[in-house]
Amino acid sequence: MKKTICFFILVICCCYVSAQQKSQYTQYVFNNYLLNPAFAGIDNYTDIKIGHRSQWTGLQGAPKTNYITINTPIGKTNLIQGDTSKVLSNLFSPNSLLLKPHHGVGFLFMNDKVGLINQTNLHLSYSYHLKLNNEYNLATGLTFGLNHTSLNTALIIIENPSDIAIQNSNNKIWKPDFTLGVLLYKNNFYAGISAQQLITQTYFNSNSLANKSKTVPHFFFNLGYKLSFAQDFIFSPSLLLKVIKPVPISYDVNLKLAFKNKLWLGASYRRDDSFGILTGLAISRRFNFGYAYDFTTSGLNRVSGGSHEIVFGMILNKFENEKKN
Repeated sequence: MKKTICFFILVICCCYVSAQQKSQYTQYVFNNYLLNPAFAGIDNYTDIKIGHRSQWTGLQGAPKTNYITINTPIGKTNLIQGDTSKVLSNLFSPNSLLLKPHHGVGFLFMNDKVGLINQTNLHLSYSYHLKLNNEYNLATGLTFGLNHTSLNTALIIIENPSDIAIQNSNNKIWKPDFTLGVLLYKNNFYAGISAQQLITQTYFNSNSLANKSKTVPHFFFNLGYKLSFAQDFIFSPSLLLKVIKPVPISYDVNLKLAFKNKLWLGASYRRDDSFGILTGLAISRRFNFGYAYDFTTSGLNRVSGGSHEIVFGMILNKFENEKKN
């Protein structure tokens, strides 16, 4: 019986890593850099985000994700004066600036735990933002990283301790990762496409698990639009399309309404998975906070208490004194 239970757990873990292996987020609209490295340096400040997601609460072994992201433009001499409505990724800065052609850099640290599988990612990103004309900009970005995935064999109870499926599993190696992204944007619109996990790897070097634990590329297409009305309000619909073989194509739809760049509310829908509510608050000019709760709509709703996601943001080195050229 124990062997059957152990096998069942391993099958669940392997099915997860052979399908959607990257973490999913409801608050990605608060931090698009998580999806696409071309967003690195898109604003006129250093943007720091600290996030936690607890998915399918109440379900033992459900995904739990923690991350820190930092991205910033390089150099402040490439800035021109702009207004709040023209800021793409942040709704809280009252005196933001538009960027001229420039470089950007980013950093990601993430830890993701699903059942017996624990994954740690360290990523560095570079982007370049090019002005196409008086309205549109084009950004390209790339990320090089290292991923470490481990299987907690200490929690596995089997009849035969010398089971080769466990003994021959080498899970203590850092392996390379690579991401590419492109982003087209203007003052109130963006459309981006990115490809993550482009270097195929095998998580566990075991003959029994190798064919079920290979990484697969993840393709993301996202777009968003900002509509200002009644002076104090900004309405921001967005769409995220996810293509990850062999699972069916999935999509997220998000709607956000911001008031005076200090408070925002929103709603989201994830195909065959969940409905979500979102909220955010500018605690001060430097600090902001976001929260999301997902109501599970899949078959897991019988055992899941939904998903919680929290994001703390910090703005540093904001350039507000540049003169218009």
